[in-house]
This record gives sequence, structure tokens and C-alpha cells, in this order.
Amino acid sequence: MNDHDLEKLKYPIGRFQPLDSVDEKQIEQWISALADFPGRLANLVANLNDQQLNLVYRPGGWSIRQVIHHLADSHINAYVRVKLAITENNPHIRPYDEASWAECEEARLGDIAVSLALLANLHQRWALFLSTLKFSDFERIYFHPEHQKTFNLKYLLGLYVWHGEHHLAHISGTLERHH
Repeated sequence: MNDHDLEKLKYPIGRFQPLDSVDEKQIEQWISALADFPGRLANLVANLNDQQLNLVYRPGGWSIRQVIHHLADSHINAYVRVKLAITENNPHIRPYDEASWAECEEARLGDIAVSLALLANLHQRWALFLSTLKFSDFERIYFHPEHQKTFNLKYLLGLYVWHGEHHLAHISGTLERHH
């Protein structure tokens, strides 16, 4: 497999590109997308068997099961980062080793129903919280020590909408290739 093919498997919708300008309408669209994401994921994986859940989306990549559990892990962390940025002044967030989390036994072998339910409830709460914020609140920032950079909540919101789409594309692409 050449580098181009591997890049396409790794980033089926392309790498994240933040928008230069974000308005209130965009924020509303992103909140709606976050609210809709768990249902879209659940529909995509509703009838998968263990063999399908254990398919990997690329050589050396995670299984569909691990991707689903990763989404729960990642989006919990993102939710906490939003809450920290709103309730503290420029908090230093705590990074986590997502690859190690994905290799934990419950992520490799666990029932996806648990993470699907977690995502449904988490995203409902996250969208509710985001919808209570003023547009200016999305300028609030946090510091990410792994990147040595400050990010605002507009960036985070766009990133996590992309993140969901990115992994939906991993799953749907894997299923199409193995159909």
C-alpha cells in the first residue's frame, strides 16, 4: 500500500481544516451536528456482528469496535475541556494517550452498546450545555500542553464535529471495502 492510499484510509474526509471565520449560524449548525451524531453512529453500526466490529479500518489501525469506544473516550474529554474553558480562565487541559486507551481490554473487546448509550447521553448533555452559551463564550480558551498552544471553543467545536464525521467515514468505508 502506497503512502497516498494509506493517507486516504487514515483521513477519508481529509485532515481537519479550521474555518477562518465562524458566525452564530455556524455554531448552531455544529451544535445540531453534535446532537445528531450519536444517532447517526448507532444507525451505521446497528446490525454489525462481532466479525464486522473486529474489522480494522486501515493496516495498523483500530477495529470498528475500538473506534466506537474511542469516540466515547474522546468526546468525554472534549466535553470536559469545554466545561473547563467556560468555568476557568485559560485552563491547562490534561492530554491523554488515546492509542493506549484504545488498547485497553474493554475497548478492544467490550460491548459497543455501552459506548453508544454513553455517547447518546453525553451528546444530549453537551448540546444542551452549548446551546446555553452566548456567542462570545465560544471565544473562551484553554491551553493544550501537548501542542503547546491555546485553542478557543469555536476551534474545539469544529474539530469535534469533524472528528465524528472522520470516524463515521472510517466505519462506513471499512464496511464498504469488506462487503
